[in-house]
Amino acid sequence: MKILVIEDELSLLSSIQEYFKQEEFYCEGVATYKDAIYRIEDFSYDCIILDINLPDGNGLKLLQFLRENKQADGVIIISARDSVDDRINGLELGADDYLTKPFHLSELNARVKALLRRKYAKGNDILEIEGLCIDLFSRSVFYRSKRIMLTKNEFNLLAYLINNKNRVVSRQAIAEHIYGNETESMPSFDFVYYQMKNLKRKLKENGCKDVIETVYGLGYKFTV
Repeated sequence: MKILVIEDELSLLSSIQEYFKQEEFYCEGVATYKDAIYRIEDFSYDCIILDINLPDGNGLKLLQFLRENKQADGVIIISARDSVDDRINGLELGADDYLTKPFHLSELNARVKALLRRKYAKGNDILEIEGLCIDLFSRSVFYRSKRIMLTKNEFNLLAYLINNKNRVVSRQAIAEHIYGNETESMPSFDFVYYQMKNLKRKLKENGCKDVIETVYGLGYKFTV
């Protein structure tokens, strides 16, 4: 799962990033409106943690940009503004949740996970599809009760494909979702082919039918 934190208080930004990395999320962080626009224009995220008071712009305008462009990234606002009107305004503009500062990182974590349950698993921790059971937070995968041992990146790849089921996703989109801005220094996305090959092999070895289709010249599709 991939998170973007938009927060201009650098110590808080660092703390949130470190916390979610320990929770095995891929977590990027930016401290300005300008950098945030660059990220949300070029990448998609499972969840965006958004401070609305930024030194060079208003975070609510970022939220409006996301929703006006039909981007489905989940958004949790974090703000020192705690009036009812501020919370209502943020939620009406399209935020999924609103958390006032100061807060415990464990509460933020719980809210992020609740958002992801609603977004991907209809309120549950587990995605179930075609006999596959994917636990989003223990990061375990089973096929008809048999555990399939995946690496961290293979798990993220499978979850991303399922979240985009019946849609073709390119190697570049997969690479950017799993590795974020690290892809900017990569000479190619060939490593996606090898990770996909290993994932498909492990699913097949454990009895799962071929649910990942290679669409030549375009990318891959989880078919159901």
